[in-house]
Amino acid sequence: MASINEIKNVEERAAQLNVPFASLAGKTIAVDVLKEISEEAASFYQFVPIEKKGNILQVGMVNPDDLKAMQALNFIAKRHNFEPKISIITASDLKNVLVQYRTLKEEVATALRELQEELIEAKPEARRSKAQEVAERVMAEAPITKIVAVMLRHAQEGMASDIHIEPEENEVRIRFRVDGILYTSIILPRNIHSSVATRIKILSNLKIDETRIPQDGRFHSVIDGKKIDFRVSTFPTSFGEKVVLRLLDPTIGLLNFEQLGLSGYNLKVMQEGIKRPFGMILITGPTGSGKTTTLYAILNVLNESGVNIVSLEDPIEYNVEGISQSQIKPEIGYTFASGLRSILRQDPDIIMVGEIRDEETADLATHSALTGHIVLSTLHTNNAIGVIPRLVDMGVSGFLLPSAVNIAMAQRLVRRLCPQCKKEADTSPKVKEMIEKELAQISEQTRKEYLDILNKEIKIWEAPGCKFCAGKGTKGRIAIFETLHMTPQLDRIIIEGPTETKILEESRRQGMLTMRQDGFLKVLQGIISLEEVLEAVEEAQ
Repeated sequence: MASINEIKNVEERAAQLNVPFASLAGKTIAVDVLKEISEEAASFYQFVPIEKKGNILQVGMVNPDDLKAMQALNFIAKRHNFEPKISIITASDLKNVLVQYRTLKEEVATALRELQEELIEAKPEARRSKAQEVAERVMAEAPITKIVAVMLRHAQEGMASDIHIEPEENEVRIRFRVDGILYTSIILPRNIHSSVATRIKILSNLKIDETRIPQDGRFHSVIDGKKIDFRVSTFPTSFGEKVVLRLLDPTIGLLNFEQLGLSGYNLKVMQEGIKRPFGMILITGPTGSGKTTTLYAILNVLNESGVNIVSLEDPIEYNVEGISQSQIKPEIGYTFASGLRSILRQDPDIIMVGEIRDEETADLATHSALTGHIVLSTLHTNNAIGVIPRLVDMGVSGFLLPSAVNIAMAQRLVRRLCPQCKKEADTSPKVKEMIEKELAQISEQTRKEYLDILNKEIKIWEAPGCKFCAGKGTKGRIAIFETLHMTPQLDRIIIEGPTETKILEESRRQGMLTMRQDGFLKVLQGIISLEEVLEAVEEAQ
């Protein structure tokens, strides 16, 4: 309960801001009203729903003058089709309402216990048929439907890329991956795991009575008016099936080059490279480094009415108007290689191949690039320089590569510093020396692109965490890049017999930035932390 002083202070703020004060002491919020704003959003932005009449939702805010919170509320209101009516509330009242969210989760879990106990009490020989019977009921069971729906909605609203449902000895842990990091979202009772897994299997059209082997499936769900695709993977563990769901929003807006993190030299090379009428543009990096997002950004620039663009993907992550997109199905023999052969009979101008995985695909992609097509694809190498030796290892003749490859670009995703709480950090002489030494190796022609950064005093930034970033100190991600483009000098080196050392020396002489250098430049701009860069590029050195 709010103290007298707390109430007095908030009432004074209400008068200053010309916002009505609302006391929630002893008030229970209706479950239907709580659903209008998720617990994560309520906790993160410090606002809660109070009462709804028609399409007017009374919302209590701790900080009505918080611009970010207001923007978030307006976004939620638009998606949920309500008109917010703002009141100011105390922080104590906010905490009391947040407890009511948790109570709702406990009630759902309690209702599910009864359902699961039927399976536990069944005789071993009858459990399989019992599972079938329960599975049929699961579709109509409000509690299990609710808990899965809440999980999916919270993940989508929290901008999670993956949901992990992890059975343990005494509980079930639900974790969301946000900005590349897994965070525990909720702990559920152990005895509801089977029901949750069964519900997801039914949605994904998987075998509900098969728990001994991994299964893969997919389904879609309409959340707040948006169709979200979910890729599902089950995996048997000692405590039951672990279920992982990957969230894919096919309607999400494609990023442009600047939003990806391309700037200066890297942006210039990419913009010039995609203007060439043929050749390969290869994006490289480990799984989860944002390669596919970069390919889509390139496609978005090239996607004009006068060209025929065909893609082979696994899976199709974004639906792009004007592009013929096809998903491979290796289980029936439809692979990147076989699909690429068929695409060449479709009169394409631009071809996107999700990944070059084998010698046949590498050979076909190379010859497609040499016969008048722009080919976009990805590889797995540590850095941009490694693309050339990797293609040679895959059987591509070295003398073909200078003509076939336009750009090879490596990238890593790093977390952005929270813009609300970032501040200048103490920079030790040792750190300054390290940064100066690295940036001093940038060639003179490339340095001209970054004089506004390099001429300033070296400063690094840190973010302690705040309500805007949920105490993490980071908000969103951005990529750091290393871009290699072909030149006559590199052509000679590659034809003579490419080694990474020779290619690196010549590329840096011609102006290439390493990922480490691109990362340090972003550090000096206060975009990312030094620790993030060092961790991300360690494997690329």
